[in-house]
Parts: sequence; C-alpha cells; structure tokens
Amino acid sequence: MTATLDVDPREPVKAAPSAFRQISLGRRVRSQAAYAVFALCFVIAIIPLVWLLYTVISKGAGALTDPNWWFGDAYGVDTTSEYGAGISQAIVGSLIQAAIATIISVPIAVLTAIMLVEYPTSRLVRPVTFMVDILAGVPSIVATIFVFGVFVLGLAMGQSAFAVALAMILLMIPIVVRSTEEMLKLVPDELREASLALGIPKWKTILRVVVPTALSGMLSGIFLAIARVMGETAPVLILAGPASSQVRVNPFESGMTSLPLFIKDMWASSQAASSFYYWGAALTLILVIAVLNIIAAVLSKALAPKTR
Repeated sequence: MTATLDVDPREPVKAAPSAFRQISLGRRVRSQAAYAVFALCFVIAIIPLVWLLYTVISKGAGALTDPNWWFGDAYGVDTTSEYGAGISQAIVGSLIQAAIATIISVPIAVLTAIMLVEYPTSRLVRPVTFMVDILAGVPSIVATIFVFGVFVLGLAMGQSAFAVALAMILLMIPIVVRSTEEMLKLVPDELREASLALGIPKWKTILRVVVPTALSGMLSGIFLAIARVMGETAPVLILAGPASSQVRVNPFESGMTSLPLFIKDMWASSQAASSFYYWGAALTLILVIAVLNIIAAVLSKALAPKTR
C-alpha cells in the first residue's frame, strides 16, 4: 500500500509557523536604552580627548610651521621674550634617553617573559611574577627617587641622561614583560609540540618558532612602553640636571634636556613667548608618540604570521 496525503493542490500553501518568537516591546525598549547609555558613555569619554587635542593643536601648531623649530636650538635666544628658537635639543634628548632605556630594558624584559611562559615549573616563576607585579604598580616618582638615592648620590654618578634612562628602565620592564608574556601565551602549543617532535631542542624552538610567531605583538608592546616613558616628567625633573639650550649627545653629562623638561621650564615663566614654546613642545611630544604608535601598528601588521 502507498500512503497518500489528503491535500487539495488548488488550496494555497500555508507557511509554517516561525521558529523565532517576536521580540517584545519591553525587550526592545531595554535594548535601545542600553545602547543609548553606552553611546552616552562613549561621548563623555571622547569629549576630553577631543577638547585636549583641539586646545593643543590650536595653540601649538604655529610653532611647528617654523623649520627652525625642528632643526634649530634655543642657544642665544631668550625664550621668555623672544620667538624663533628651536627645540632640537629637547627632541634629541628625549630620543637618546628613550633609546638607552629601550636597549637595556627590552632584552631583560623579553627574556623574563620567556622564562615565565616557557618554563612555568621553575622555582623562579613565582617570585619573579610577584616582583613584576610590584614593579608595575610603582609610581614614576618612586622609581626616580630610588635611582637618585642609589646611583646619583650613592654611587656618585651625578645627574645625567643616563640616570634618567635608569628610571625609565624600571618603568618599562613590567610593561614589556606583561605584553610579551601575553603574546607568547597566544602561540599555539601545537607549534611547540611539532618542533619538539622533530628533535629540535627547546631553546631553538623558542628562538625559531615561538618568538617569531609572537614578534608582531611583542613589538607593539615595546613601542607602547617607549611612548609611555617618553612622556614621564618625574625622571627628567630630578635626574637630568639643569637643562641646556644646546644639543647634548653625551648621556653621562648633565644638561641634556627633553620635551617634558622643556615644557616644564617654559611653563614656569609667565611671559607670552614662553606659552608659545610650551604649547608647541606639547604638540611635538604628542606627534612623536603618535608616530611611535603608527610605527608599532605598521610593524605589527607586517610581521604578523601569514595565514592562507
């Protein structure tokens, strides 16, 4: 026997009932209210940033249009009453201090992060993790006072750009350690296991497989740490010594200025010319940090693992 359906083909086909329930009016209202709250919070958060950028750009853009601003210095110019001085001495000083801090802190921080991730059973993991957490919460003024007491006074090193870099190192290490640690944890364990299964030693697996895979994220963390310490004021105020109006390149001598120190010195004067300089220097510092962030983004994208 063959079963037949008692259906009249001339009748219109009835649509099956929808599997989805109609969203109630109350749920739609609550959803829109939550969206409005989130949008309001975003606007409240973005207003100070836009206001800050507008103020700095409107008051500092005039200084940046002068070519002498970038390539000249302030030697022989009374910056409290005269215009036309450059700040190359502050730009060069900031870059030298950041470069010294980066060269010393990055290897230490990266190796520390590798130990924490790749050798989790080591007895050093717990105390090192504890110290990194403590160091991450240390204010810049505390790190500065430590360097001043131990190195500047205790070891008679004197005020210098190198002393500033030492304080920056204490601030950079926990940032780089944490960012590198997170990037290394994102590397799939399958890559490590495949390399070890081929008989490759663990240290070579770390250097040839793990680190290259996480390199893009590691570089982003490093550049963000550099951008953070370049804006610190406490180290340069206490450890740099009297600021020079000329370009100084010897990090072991006193007098090397930087952008935060230049801004502070100009702000201390109430003359109209001084406000021209400190607004221009503030905008210059923002641009330098923005360039570092752009470089970090470009390198991160260029060095990211290619997937098909």
